[in-house]
Amino acid sequence: MTAELVRGQNHPLSQSRVEIRVSAGTPVLALASAADDEGRLAGPGAVAHPGARALAGLEVPGAVSGAHRFTVDLDAVGPAVHRVGLLLVLPAGGPVRFGAVPASYVAVAEPGGAEIAGYTLTGLDSETAVVALELYRRQGAWKVRAVGQGYADGLGALLADAGLAGPAAVALAAEVVGVAAPAEPSPAVTRGPRAPQEAAPSSAAPAVPAGPAPEAPEPIPVSAVPYPGTPGPAPADSADGPPTISYAHPRRRRTSTEPPEPAPPRAEPPQPGEPPRPVAGDAAGWSMEERLYNQVWGMFEDLARTVAAYRGAVEFADSRMDRELDEALSDPRHRIGGGGDAARDAARGRRDELVERAQAVLDRDLAQLVAETEVVEPALPAPYARWDNPVWHGGRSAGLPEENPLALRLGDLHLPERPGLRIPMLMRLPLERGIWIDNGRTGSEAAMAMDTDRLRRAAMDMAVAHAVRLLAVHPGDKLSVHVIDAAGAGAASLAPLVRSGVLAGPPAAGAEGVTRTLEALTRRVDLVQMALRAGAPEDLPPDVDTAGQLLIVHDFPHGFDDRAVTRLRYLADEGPAVGVHLLMVADRDEASAYGPLLDPLWRSLMRLSPVPDNHLADPWVGHHWTFEPDLPPRGSQVLDQALDRIAAARRGSRP
Repeated sequence: MTAELVRGQNHPLSQSRVEIRVSAGTPVLALASAADDEGRLAGPGAVAHPGARALAGLEVPGAVSGAHRFTVDLDAVGPAVHRVGLLLVLPAGGPVRFGAVPASYVAVAEPGGAEIAGYTLTGLDSETAVVALELYRRQGAWKVRAVGQGYADGLGALLADAGLAGPAAVALAAEVVGVAAPAEPSPAVTRGPRAPQEAAPSSAAPAVPAGPAPEAPEPIPVSAVPYPGTPGPAPADSADGPPTISYAHPRRRRTSTEPPEPAPPRAEPPQPGEPPRPVAGDAAGWSMEERLYNQVWGMFEDLARTVAAYRGAVEFADSRMDRELDEALSDPRHRIGGGGDAARDAARGRRDELVERAQAVLDRDLAQLVAETEVVEPALPAPYARWDNPVWHGGRSAGLPEENPLALRLGDLHLPERPGLRIPMLMRLPLERGIWIDNGRTGSEAAMAMDTDRLRRAAMDMAVAHAVRLLAVHPGDKLSVHVIDAAGAGAASLAPLVRSGVLAGPPAAGAEGVTRTLEALTRRVDLVQMALRAGAPEDLPPDVDTAGQLLIVHDFPHGFDDRAVTRLRYLADEGPAVGVHLLMVADRDEASAYGPLLDPLWRSLMRLSPVPDNHLADPWVGHHWTFEPDLPPRGSQVLDQALDRIAAARRGSRP
């Protein structure tokens, strides 16, 4: 089975001869670099490109193309080479940035055979050159890492960051892409930890992409990391110890030009020896909503770090004990007289002491996080709050908001060290990528234990709950929801939405309804794109709905022909940039008849499970987070109450 990597995640390679495959959304140049253990290039000759295609162990393609394939023999690379990088570069005369084309997909495979690991380069914007992945050597073994490090200043900036002197980087970039690189290139991203960025207020709200994970940390089937932001690339493995991990949030920005809201009152200072007393909203931000968002992100960071430290300490203690036991057993003096038993007991005792100390630190940090959760959870606004929070039962949730929300709660995340400690999983809005609620049973132990009909109903209920939450936290005229339910199998779950009249139209049924809905949304995407390119967004035809659009697709691919599938893929790729977003409820196995045609679609979506499942993997420290969907309590009327308020607010806003 192919390992679906996300940015920063690595995967072992069991063979030295592998094939690199590139499927790009536009014709690109595929280059390769050979670097030392610090990622530094020895000189221009360490880069294979169309003008000098061969390096020891590999030869790159010589043409610009949307698909590349070449073989790497890791046994043949020089002993000084510890990293072989795959570089993708936009050629002269092509698209001006990777963000303007569909996401590229790169894979490492057996020569002529099955894929070993694949990576979809999501999240790129103004970059024109990117380090897609690298094969790296550690302790004699080779691994592949998904990098996805892009450079807005092009190949010259990439090469300069890899250690080439400025003139050499400029000359080589000019030779490869046929255009002059800037005199002093600066990378779009930098190595190592990054401090949070603070954008100065402007008349236009800054574009902030979606997110605890970890900007990703889409594991996973680890297929999507749904953290409230996108951390920087994970640093390289170090032979001397565990890697240094940066969880610094790179995209915390002011979201308003209004004066900041007053900070929450500080708690009384703790007594000597006591940990700080948590306060809701005690984080940087321009508004209380942003401060709470950043605080939740910080809680996720803290939980990830403290558990990683504990697991690392236990792993170190175990490895040291094994080494000491091996040394004791190999010493002839310990084979008689009970010396061996004493040495073994001493090694185990030292191991237990280290683990106890690590456990004490973990317990302390977890207790502090539990205390913080207890004050933060009740203070969360409706977009971030659980359905059982009082904010959804009147009071603060009455009516509809005047501004779009910053993020949306999709569920909770937790780790086995403290299952009761739940961190809200928040995703930035507007949705930069679609959501796929998996109603299939393949690959999920929790789903396998559930009846198929119940699983499908739970998946559709989850989609409806997300739709209601989105409608309730947007201004009345800022979001329209469309539904495709070709076979009518989701009628029971959709009944509250239909009954309240909050949908843009009745659920589309049959092949004709599928075609009609997709045609309308595709036309909207085309018209808005043309208006934006022309610099006249106000000149749209009067029948074009300028509100954000959410399309819920149930039971895909029932009712879809090849043309409809193509339109759906187009909406998934092009829609988010112009306000059309996708929420699919589907079983990937049922769409297998389309073969690899739909692989880019699945990779572009964030996969969620309707049942608690540990399918989300953290690419920075290797945690497998258990995701638990946020659903209304059984027997609760909270959805109906929210829909009544939405319908009443919309009626009141109509002229």
